[in-house]
Amino acid sequence: MIKIFLSSFLIITIGHGCAQTPQKTEIKEQKIEVKADIKQKEIILNFELKDYLSENQDLTNEVLRIFNSLDDTAIVAQLIMPAAGRLGLPKDSVIKLINKRIIGGILMLNGTKEEFTSWIKSFEKLNKEIGNLPFLYSADAEPSLVNKKIIGSAPVKKAAETSSIEEVIATSLSISKDLNEIGINYNFAPVVDVAGNATVGYRGFGSKPEQLKSWSLAFIENTQKQNIVATAKHFPGHGLVSGDTHKELQTINGEMLEVKNYPALIENGVLSIMIAHIAVRNNAKYDTQGLPSTLSEKIVTKLLRDSLGFKGLIVTDAMNMGGVKNVPLSSSKAVRAGCDIILMPADVTKTHAELLNLYRKDPLFKQRVDESAKRIIRMKIALGLIKPN
Repeated sequence: MIKIFLSSFLIITIGHGCAQTPQKTEIKEQKIEVKADIKQKEIILNFELKDYLSENQDLTNEVLRIFNSLDDTAIVAQLIMPAAGRLGLPKDSVIKLINKRIIGGILMLNGTKEEFTSWIKSFEKLNKEIGNLPFLYSADAEPSLVNKKIIGSAPVKKAAETSSIEEVIATSLSISKDLNEIGINYNFAPVVDVAGNATVGYRGFGSKPEQLKSWSLAFIENTQKQNIVATAKHFPGHGLVSGDTHKELQTINGEMLEVKNYPALIENGVLSIMIAHIAVRNNAKYDTQGLPSTLSEKIVTKLLRDSLGFKGLIVTDAMNMGGVKNVPLSSSKAVRAGCDIILMPADVTKTHAELLNLYRKDPLFKQRVDESAKRIIRMKIALGLIKPN
C-alpha cells in the first residue's frame, strides 16, 4: 500500500510540473512579441524624404498631431518664406520675424557659405527656444547660379556648359554636399525651361531639348537622394516667353508648349514645382484673365494639381517681382489659386496679417491654408526636421 501511494504521488507531481512548462514558454514568447512590436513601430516612425509622396498613415497621423498643436498664427506662418542675405533681409530683421512667429521658412539669397551656415544655426536655436517649428531653408542653387549666390560653394559647370548626364549627376551631388553642410534643405532647381529666353534660357538644360527631361530628372533624383527637396521651374514654362518677369508680367499666347516637360518629372517624384509670373491668353481652357499664373486657380489647381496629379509643394516665384507685385492682395490670391509657399512677399508682416485675417473669417480660405500647412509640415517631418513622438 505504501509503495502504491508513493508512486501516485510522484506521478501527480511530475504531471503538475509538466503542465507548468508550456505556460512559462508562452509568457516568454508574448514578451518577445511585444518587444518586436515596439521595435517595428520605431522603424515605421523613422520617416525619410521618399515617404513624402507615399500613402503612409503613420506619417499622416504625425502631420495631424503637429498641425493640431499649432495656433492659427503658426499655421499661417508655415506658408510664408522671406529671403535673407545681400538681396534679402538682414539677419536682425529675420530674427524679429522669427520672434513674431510669422514665417515658416527662409530663402538664403546671396551670401557666403560660412555666413549662411552661421545664420541658420542661430535661427534654429531661436526657433527651438520660442517653440517654432523648424524652418525649410531654400536656395537658388542652380548649376548656373550657385557659385554666385553662395560664395565659397564648390565650383560647378553652368547648366548650358554641361556635356553629359554624368556631369549632371556630379554637379547635383556637389551642390547638395554644400547645401547639407550649410543646413539648406530645399533647392529651387533645376530650371526645366527650354533655351530661348534671355533671362532663364542659359540656366537650365534646355539648350539640348532632347536631353532636357532626362537631365533634369537626373538632377532631381540625385538631389533628393541627398535629403534635399528639388524644384522644377518655372511652370507652366518660361523658355518660350521673350520678356523678363522680374520687370513686368509676361504672357504665353495660346498653347502652353512647355507643360509637356513636367509629367515625367511628376511621375518620377519631383517634390516641388515653382510657378512663374506669366499670364496665359488665347487659351480656351487655361486663360488667366490677365493675371500671372501664380494667381490663377486654372493653372495652379486645375492644371498642375488636378490634371497633372502633382502632390508636392507648389511655391510661387518671388512675390516682389514686377510680374506680380502691383496686383492687390496678391499673396491671398496666390493661396486661393493653390500655391503652398508665398516666396519673398514685399512686406512679410502685412502678408501674414492679410492671410490671418482671411483665415479667421473665410472658411474656404481657412481650408486652403490648412491644406498647404499640412503639406509643409509633412515635408518637414519627411526631411527629419521634426522628429516623431
